[in-house]
Amino acid sequence: MQRHTLPLAALGLALVVSSTASANTVLRASHQFPGGQGDVRDEMVQMMARQVAEADVGLEIQVHPGQSLFKADEQWSALVRGRLDITSLPLDYASGRHPEFSATLMPGLVRNHEHAQRLNDSEFMEMIKEVIQEGGARVLADAWLSGGFASSEQCITSPDTVEGQNLRAAGPAFEQMLEAAGASIASMPSSEVYTAMQTGVLDAANTSSMSFISFRLYEQVECLTEPGDYALWFMYEPILISEQTWQELNEEQQQALTEAGQAAEEFFAAEAAAIDQEMVEVYEENGVEVVRMSEEDYNAWLEIARETSYKNFAENVPNGQAIIDAALAVE
Repeated sequence: MQRHTLPLAALGLALVVSSTASANTVLRASHQFPGGQGDVRDEMVQMMARQVAEADVGLEIQVHPGQSLFKADEQWSALVRGRLDITSLPLDYASGRHPEFSATLMPGLVRNHEHAQRLNDSEFMEMIKEVIQEGGARVLADAWLSGGFASSEQCITSPDTVEGQNLRAAGPAFEQMLEAAGASIASMPSSEVYTAMQTGVLDAANTSSMSFISFRLYEQVECLTEPGDYALWFMYEPILISEQTWQELNEEQQQALTEAGQAAEEFFAAEAAAIDQEMVEVYEENGVEVVRMSEEDYNAWLEIARETSYKNFAENVPNGQAIIDAALAVE
């Protein structure tokens, strides 16, 4: 945990100058998304920082957006080791350490935004949050972002349309499904996709609707596949706090963070569906063709996913089948 306190020798002077400032605990929040540009994930963290400051409980959150403090793939490790206090993190980025997290980016597991909200209060999410806490963190705010595909080569709809394309998939479950359909896979955070497309490393990518906007991928692609009625892609991107940090806070500070997290979650839920429409409008305004998957396309992808992603998860991840069953039980 990053605490900024004054040395004892200067304590008397500090009390004279500002007794309030010397009592403050400063928490560092890091994320990979652009700051101050309307990205809802940044806005959630900024909202929490403002609310915690207004609570006047001797707590301050300093927000470091755009990988300015830690790289995207370093944040989970920094968080659970106590080097970072708070992060907004696509949880699947930490699936290398906790393979259970791949369930939070499993093709077709989340059908729409309303379904995502129901999952938040389910046994499935209890199981995921248990792994999060055992790993050294806890959730302050839930957030599920929908997403789609974009390509500089050809529109991605049915499985055969990815064949031969170099494609960024956001996690192991999608990688397994896409590879089985004939795509070549490159792994990287969403913050690196623009450069990879610009340099020809990637032909296509899947990521969240918000990242499609924030990272200006419309400048590099010819066709966007929006979520539509058959959203294959949903990703869990919560706001997390280090368990070490949490335990060092007093009850009043913990309550202020809990309330700020709830407010941020409610703000996100109100904005989530509108993000998809904003993405479509931005891409159409920039001359990008926008398409949707049909129900037939969606079912074809699910058939591949069940034989690859779902099967591998059930066989190779601790408690994997039970986690999938818990998710599928939520109507």
